[in-house]
Amino acid sequence: MADLSAPRKHAAGFDVTQATAQQLEEHRAALTGHCYRMLGSVSEAEDAVQEAMLRAWRSFSQFDGRSSLRTWLYRIATNVCLDALADRSRRIRPMECGPVGTVDDTLSTLPTSSWVEPIPDARALPDDATPAELVSMRQSIRLAFVAALQHLPPKQRAILLLTEVLGWAAAEVAESLGTSVAAVNSALQRARATLQARDLSEPPAPLADVQTTMLDRYVDAFERYDMDAFAALLHEDATLSMPPYSLWLKGHASILAWLIGRGAGCRGSRLVPTAACGSPAFGQYRPPHAPGEPYKAWALIVLEVSGDRITAMNSFLDTAALFPRFGLPLELAP
Repeated sequence: MADLSAPRKHAAGFDVTQATAQQLEEHRAALTGHCYRMLGSVSEAEDAVQEAMLRAWRSFSQFDGRSSLRTWLYRIATNVCLDALADRSRRIRPMECGPVGTVDDTLSTLPTSSWVEPIPDARALPDDATPAELVSMRQSIRLAFVAALQHLPPKQRAILLLTEVLGWAAAEVAESLGTSVAAVNSALQRARATLQARDLSEPPAPLADVQTTMLDRYVDAFERYDMDAFAALLHEDATLSMPPYSLWLKGHASILAWLIGRGAGCRGSRLVPTAACGSPAFGQYRPPHAPGEPYKAWALIVLEVSGDRITAMNSFLDTAALFPRFGLPLELAP
């Protein structure tokens, strides 16, 4: 990683020193959220942001102040993402791999690079955003929305995000991407049509008291492994997915059959709350095999909720990569 504190000269003549590096750093969360929406990957988003920071540092003399520093950085980061997407296939969720499975299906895996990854809210939502901006940003990092974005060509994806999420005018987007206003409006129309054809639920509102109570009941039922209480919290069409496995299940019967069958090792687990993709999430730790041993990290569970019911449980099993990002330990004391 290059040292952003090394002095450089701005066109106006002053040194671009640590103060400028700190200015750039203040925008890291906003840029990470933007790059995550573009790329569907936390690790790739962080790499893209670092590259954008380096490009900004090296070309800071070109920043003339006509736009805000954050807007200028968004332009750079967007183009970094477009460069990255030029030779990469889109990321998916298990529900896009094939039809709903059964508890008896053979488990097959896909590489980590295949999946839309969860992102910690803290890494994607800037501290200085207004309440209205936070609502929009939180909704736009939902797993379902980010997965739907992957069906858009990269430039359409960028245009939709710059206009719909960041609120840029078509002329501003056209200037940033080196295209015409007419092309931006045309691409935006096509992007909206594609997203409307996807199976997207209504964006969730901030958790209401009834949902907070429901999450408390979820933790209690899961940790006690009370399947009757657990089933009462599930929407009738709830889904369970477990990347990197391509298998996904739907409905009470299949989900409960998995949990008391092949997934019975989860009995006695402990859940530690966190937040991912604008949604409630939990670090799941399976119980030790012998007394006195620690609980072991097993999955990052990202829930999707509607009203007072859980509509999807997304259990991401790559704990070695995910838990450190969420500030979760890999072991818990017994």
